[in-house]
Parts: sequence; C-alpha cells; structure tokens
Amino acid sequence: MNKKFGFRTPSVKKSLKARTTGAAKRKVKSAFNPTYGTKGMGYTKSPKKAVKNKTYKKATKSFWDIFK
Repeated sequence: MNKKFGFRTPSVKKSLKARTTGAAKRKVKSAFNPTYGTKGMGYTKSPKKAVKNKTYKKATKSFWDIFK
C-alpha cells in the first residue's frame, strides 16, 4: 500500500474543474439518483476505497491549508 504524508501536490486543472462544476450539475444528478451526495454513501458503495480516502485526507494537507 502506498502511504503518503505531508502536502498533496496542487493541481490547477483539478482546482479549476472543481470550482466550475456548479450547483446545477449536482441538482441534476441528485434528481436522477436519490442517494447522490448523501452522507455515508461512499462507504456503502465501496468501503475499501472510502477507508483509504479517509486516511489519505487525514494524513495529508492541501496547499491551500497554509492560507487558512
């Protein structure tokens, strides 16, 4: 297993994508899929991936956390 600690590598492309994907798109997705965006669905859908992502988020910091 690849364990990472410290700062995540910033990606301008992904940051821009996250900011421009708007609320309208999320509303459309949740209209078709009632479980979209609800708390705990990541664990229900893929428990192994959810645990891995949770530990990764706790072990690493974002570049933008410096400015908070």
